[in-house]
Amino acid sequence: MKLASPAKLNLFFRVLRKREDGFHEIASLYQAINLMDEIQIEPSTKDVFTCTDPTLDLGASNLVARALTIFRNRTQIHHPVAIHLRKEIPIEAGLAGGSGNAATTLWGLNELFNRPASIDDLKHWSAEMGSDISFFFSCGTAYCEGRGEKVTTVDSLPFSAWIAKPSFGLKTPTVYAHTNLGILKARDPRETMRKIFAQEGGYFNDLESAAFHLEPRLKKLKHQLEEIGFDKVVMTGSGTAFFCLGNCKPSPLYGVDFYFVQNAQRKSNAWYSYHKNEVCHEAEKDF
Repeated sequence: MKLASPAKLNLFFRVLRKREDGFHEIASLYQAINLMDEIQIEPSTKDVFTCTDPTLDLGASNLVARALTIFRNRTQIHHPVAIHLRKEIPIEAGLAGGSGNAATTLWGLNELFNRPASIDDLKHWSAEMGSDISFFFSCGTAYCEGRGEKVTTVDSLPFSAWIAKPSFGLKTPTVYAHTNLGILKARDPRETMRKIFAQEGGYFNDLESAAFHLEPRLKKLKHQLEEIGFDKVVMTGSGTAFFCLGNCKPSPLYGVDFYFVQNAQRKSNAWYSYHKNEVCHEAEKDF
């Protein structure tokens, strides 16, 4: 079977506090988008895992490999499989491509072997692997709390944007490690999603200041995207991608790829559908 593996955006991202387990408590509105990888899973005579991106580590730490391991440990189904990952989502972008790959692999394995696990089981196993994976078992729009694993599905949003992804990336743990909670506004964990959305003017990301400190070119890029004429330019996740809202098209920038995206939704008892995206490749001039 071939399955679409979507990316996500954080339409807003609020950091509440540092937790005793070392993670950060967050409150964020997640939206799945139709920028997607593709995962093919089929029975095989031996385990095979391949990928179109030769730079991607396909070892035991890869989230696809970890999803296969946890599925086998929980179900005791050990039939060999061949998994092929076609990468389209840029890495180190804050788009949760790896998390989406893990969720899609769990879904696909469960379908391939006649659904030995429930959706709730898959969500629980996802939370053990990472912070964002459980989100993809929502309907595509969700308010996420805790470290991202506490997922509340909300009404879908009509949504379209341009994503701007520079050629360089950032590691998520590094961005969190440089987040100065002291310079952020006081955060009330009891505030509702809609109140946060209204208070902050809709779209914001508390991780931007840390990312800009680590990589000053990101701040410059945000200003350039605003000068193009976008109404809102906001980093997603821990970066380095921005989503850009407004009735305009991007001007080519050296070292930056642009992707036009729309919201993606998952129907009950089905997975996300694959749709092509418009891509505008880098220009000839540095930003």
